[in-house]
Amino acid sequence: MAAGPWDGGQRTAERTFATSRDAAASPAKPAGRPAPCASAGAAGADAPDAGAAGTPGAGGAGAPDASGAGTPGAGGAGAPDASGAGTPGAGGAGTPDASGAGTPGAGAAGPAAGDGTGTPGGASARGARTPDAGAAGAPGAGTPGAGGAGCAGEGGEAAPAPLAGPVFVAAGTGAAPAGLAAALAKQLAGPMSSAGLGSVRTGAVVDVASGQVLYDHDSGRASAPASTTKLATSVAALGLLGDAHTLTTTVVATGGDRIVLVGGGDPTLTLDGLAADTAAALRARGETSVHLGYDTSYYSGPDLHPIGVNDNVARVTALMVDEARLDASTNGPAPRAADPARAAAQAFAGKLRARGITVTGGYEETSGAGGTRLAAHHSAPLGELVEKMLTDSDNDLAEALAREVARASGQPASFAGAAKAIPAALRQYGVPLTHSVFTDGSGLNREDALSPATLTRILALAASPAHPELRPVVDGLPIAAFTGTLAARFPSDAPGAGVVRAKTGTLTGTNTIAGLTTTPSGRTLAFSFMTQHAPSTPSAESALDTLASALSAP
Repeated sequence: MAAGPWDGGQRTAERTFATSRDAAASPAKPAGRPAPCASAGAAGADAPDAGAAGTPGAGGAGAPDASGAGTPGAGGAGAPDASGAGTPGAGGAGTPDASGAGTPGAGAAGPAAGDGTGTPGGASARGARTPDAGAAGAPGAGTPGAGGAGCAGEGGEAAPAPLAGPVFVAAGTGAAPAGLAAALAKQLAGPMSSAGLGSVRTGAVVDVASGQVLYDHDSGRASAPASTTKLATSVAALGLLGDAHTLTTTVVATGGDRIVLVGGGDPTLTLDGLAADTAAALRARGETSVHLGYDTSYYSGPDLHPIGVNDNVARVTALMVDEARLDASTNGPAPRAADPARAAAQAFAGKLRARGITVTGGYEETSGAGGTRLAAHHSAPLGELVEKMLTDSDNDLAEALAREVARASGQPASFAGAAKAIPAALRQYGVPLTHSVFTDGSGLNREDALSPATLTRILALAASPAHPELRPVVDGLPIAAFTGTLAARFPSDAPGAGVVRAKTGTLTGTNTIAGLTTTPSGRTLAFSFMTQHAPSTPSAESALDTLASALSAP
């Protein structure tokens, strides 16, 4: 049975963004968190603006800048380079500057309306993005869907909402405005000197459209990234597998009365639909009594995370139900089943019995290889899994997707395999990985190491119209003062509230933030700020939020 996303009641509320810094629509909060507004209506499908078709001028694909977006030169289409973007043909490649941004060769392309990204609907469930025609050019204005009315605060007065920010696409072409780097350096000088930061403090800011490095504070220094590691896992997974990829759990018959529940690496698995389909298939075969086993061979290696038993992540096994949570939570720390796979088999047996199937046996671990498929359950598409993983900082999904990257790369589906596969996938995009260390997909391990230079380049790639396959990374980033792990961060009157979208990372003594924002003039910036050994988590988070907000300040 092809199940819908989060069919087990774990659907994450979709997020919608306004198309202007001046729009006041509030995006919906994820399920399980108090929504800022309870009466939002349903959004319509995103619609491209009129005249979306671009008319490209003479010239082929341009040289990619550091974000992966190509600047067109003259001539035919060139061969793909390491970042995946085309280099120009006969017109000649531009000369890369020191920041890695390409300067276009001769023969600029003509104008094209529409950037290939649809504009989301209003403040409610997100409609489907409809891409504009034309792969380059200024973003077209989308037509918002119908949004519901806002709600009042607890005292009966309308609750003030931070402004919702723009959809993140390339905000312009060519070099960043003269003086922007100097202005940012001045704005960041004070916050970067905050006593709330630790002895190690690093940062980088990159202009997405040009790839120009606008701010560099020891940006090549790699340190513990904590959950910002999930940005790397996301890009690697989407780049190798595509956003439509799903994780499939099956039930197979292996002979006699034996059936096997075969794990496919889906930590969000729910069992009702799978049990119903299995019971129906068994009755169609004239069978009402079975012996049940389970198969976890989709993964290999240790299932215990290097940090040991911890409420932040279940044992990483190919078969589990609802992330092996033993309470009703859908995200965050929770007590977990000691043996997630066996617990899943036991729960499945109970659901089969409820549907009139007698189940015998001790739920042994066995192999389902060569069996006849009776039923299957498909996860939500990878794009939606990535969004949930980033919004809620879901460690179980991160480790599952890391193993999908490993399998797609020909590596073992293990911690060791993922540690090799993720950086290999990032190198295909041209991401700088000097001094980087990967030991997991979630960032829970302190042995992981990434630099602001690496994280900003990953974000610039995700925000570039040249890489629509990475769009779920942008969609999944928590919104400051609104959603996910940023719902309770940033004062409501801070310049970054509703504008900054960022992934945070927190371990004891480690605090990081990396994301996207826009300047008042409309430039999209990728940023990363990291600190180690801060005096306290609240002080570090406040200082990091101030740094991010400074990028959006007038």
